[in-house]
Formats: sequence, C-alpha cells, structure tokens
Amino acid sequence: MAVEVTEKLQSIVERYKSGQSSLVAVMQDISQEYGYLPEEVLQEVSRLIEVPISIFYSLATFYSSFRLEPIGKKHVCVCVGTACHVRGASQVLETLERDLQLSAGETSKDGNFTLETVNCLGACALGPLITVNGEYHGKLDQKKAAKLGKALRREVESGQETPEA
Repeated sequence: MAVEVTEKLQSIVERYKSGQSSLVAVMQDISQEYGYLPEEVLQEVSRLIEVPISIFYSLATFYSSFRLEPIGKKHVCVCVGTACHVRGASQVLETLERDLQLSAGETSKDGNFTLETVNCLGACALGPLITVNGEYHGKLDQKKAAKLGKALRREVESGQETPEA
C-alpha cells in the first residue's frame, strides 16, 4: 500500500537524493515529521530513492533513537543507570508501572503513555531521575513517583501541564 507523498515527504526525499550515504539523515527527518518511522512511509521512501527496505529496517533496529511504533502523548523515561539504580530507580520504575498500568517498554492502548527505561540521562546528581516528554524530574522516591504518576493521569484527562514532583 503506497502512502500519500506529502509535500514534506517529497521535500525530505529531494534533499537526500544521494541514496544510501544519507539514509540516517532521511530517517531522522522522517522521524521528526511523523514522531516515528511509519512502515508505509519507509516503503514509499525506499521505492522513491531505490534503496531496499531491508536497509531501512537494519538501521532502524540498530539505532535506539529510531522508533518503528508511535510513542504515547506522555513519554516517560526512567533512568536505570548506576547512579540512579543505587538510589532506588527500580522502586521508582515499579511505582510508575503500577500507576500508569504499563510495563517498561510499553505504550498504553489509548496512546497516552509510553514508559521506557534508559541507561543514563546525563544528570546523575539528580538521581533517581525520569523525564516526561524531555522534562527532567529528579531526586525521586516512591512517594514522589506516585504523585507524579497520578498527576500525569490527571493531566492527560484534563489537558493540563505536568506538575513538578
């Protein structure tokens, strides 16, 4: 099934006509435009620039920055690196899993939440640390994580901004 070639997609393809040497850049632009790498878009770009779809999937599964599935409106990343781990990141993760009703690596069926773990968020002094749509929430414990999880649920229901933990 061919996807509609939008003006933006055509612009991406035109910018990187050079084939395989610019595939990562093409995929970054697609990811920026769609929020992930939709299968139909990858197939259409593969056809347009005459690069096998298998190469796209090889790159998409190699680089952790690429996603083949959409993420939730609230993208929650829990740092489980050493500094956060020794300060209780696993308990923070368990609390968020319970409150968001997700396991790490899942997106809720309603598309509101994605819960992931990452090995480091680069702010070890703030551990345990999570990000919500790129916004840092540090020095968490189970109580603060529960408060934040409940606030996130209320937020998606009401459309309000994320409160501080």
